[in-house]
Amino acid sequence: MEFTEAELHQLEALTSTKRTFLRGDYLYHSGSKFESLFAIRTGFFKTQVIHEDGREQVTGFQMAGEIIGLDAISTDIHTCDAVALEDSEICELPFNRLEELSRQLPTLQRHLHKIMSREIVRDQGIMLLLGSMRAEERLAAFLLNLSQRFAARGYSASAFKLRMTRQEIGSYLGLKLETISRTLSNFQESRLIDVQIKSIELLDMTRLLGLVGQQRFTPI
Repeated sequence: MEFTEAELHQLEALTSTKRTFLRGDYLYHSGSKFESLFAIRTGFFKTQVIHEDGREQVTGFQMAGEIIGLDAISTDIHTCDAVALEDSEICELPFNRLEELSRQLPTLQRHLHKIMSREIVRDQGIMLLLGSMRAEERLAAFLLNLSQRFAARGYSASAFKLRMTRQEIGSYLGLKLETISRTLSNFQESRLIDVQIKSIELLDMTRLLGLVGQQRFTPI
């Protein structure tokens, strides 16, 4: 996405508010009033909902270069918590100013529409995962998605660090912790991946993609 120099100055003025968060800090809580979107400059976040019985359901993972807070646009209320998975920095984007600026900058408006469209596609991908895929297919799709997102930001597509716990991955994919651990071990024994604590290397992306099926793989 390219902006003119004048447009970049306007965006810089809009995003001048930067905030830092330590691991475990909340960016916002479920039920809080929606006022801003947040661009993640560095770090990693998860979004989650807490059920009445206290169970945590992870609804997404967001990394540097992505926008968080889109869940609240339609209702003006955040529907989930956002929690830092590591020390992070965000740029706050006040939504009323963002809307005003997007009317002045067609390129920004198109970019916002693309971001929202991508979120819809991601939600559809999650529904497909939870509705029709086996455990190994879900985990393979998850790892391939992380690979794509890291690559899009100029990082290695095959070697990266998992910022989330296995419990959190299981919550997101609708799988038990034991299933996640067993499936990762099976992938390692089959030389699909190499796992060293939280560092992971994808050794055979072609076979991982074959587990999911090219026609079924949707970035999530």
